[in-house]
Amino acid sequence: MELRLVVGIIRPGALEPVEEKLQEIGVRGLTVIRGKGYGAYANFFTRDWLVDQVKLEIYVEQDRADSVAQAILDAAHTGSPGDGIVAILPVDRVFSVRTRAEEVPNRLRS
Repeated sequence: MELRLVVGIIRPGALEPVEEKLQEIGVRGLTVIRGKGYGAYANFFTRDWLVDQVKLEIYVEQDRADSVAQAILDAAHTGSPGDGIVAILPVDRVFSVRTRAEEVPNRLRS
């Protein structure tokens, strides 16, 4: 089973619409990390040029990675500079700490 890690870095205000969209398509688990950073549109003319950002990490089966990435893009898009980025990365294996067994996160239930 091929796995992927979908990583999104978005504006904090886009988090709620993104979460709702991901729930609609059946994503049952994700990690949200709040932080600061800058990208192509950093404002170097201010004292603190870092802006608040939210990083999402979602492990999914390979065949669902594109739809998860598209859901983030659709929900977070405003068309303004600084909307964020989404990446899809390969994953070798994922384990449950509780069971110590290899798992497939966010597998759709039949």
